[in-house]
Amino acid sequence: MEQQSETDMTKTLFFLLAMVICMAGTPARAGTLEVHAPMVRMVPPSQRVSAAFMVLRNHGMSERSLVAAHSDVADALELHNHIMEDGMMKMRRVDAIAIPGHGQVALKSSGVHIMLIGLTRDLEMGEEVPIELEFADGERLAVDAVVQMAGVGQDHSDHSNHGD
Repeated sequence: MEQQSETDMTKTLFFLLAMVICMAGTPARAGTLEVHAPMVRMVPPSQRVSAAFMVLRNHGMSERSLVAAHSDVADALELHNHIMEDGMMKMRRVDAIAIPGHGQVALKSSGVHIMLIGLTRDLEMGEEVPIELEFADGERLAVDAVVQMAGVGQDHSDHSNHGD
């Protein structure tokens, strides 16, 4: 009888582990929009600026536009892009990020992304930061972005080239 309960317990643990893995990989979705792998870059406690990255997928036929983002962990969230100006890469605020119909846009450090400006508290590695994405048609999508170290090429430590 003891071996039977160990087998049942092992099966239960495997089932629960599979459920956790499936839930962790589930994208946030609203209507035709889907968000994959949302993350916020970990920064030192004294730094008051970070960035959010993710993949936005549009399963609809029409282009969708991300026009704003909101979170209580920063005074402001701004949409940004990198552009080449006078032979130098510079970061600039943009009014919207277009997601083509049946397409996707990767928000990443070398392209379009979301800046978190004026962090209201220190971020902890592994915590989930709530971010609400706002689209031009008024639709809003809530995502939880995990705080983690950015990959190679995702360094936003120099913000001296910001402009409006």
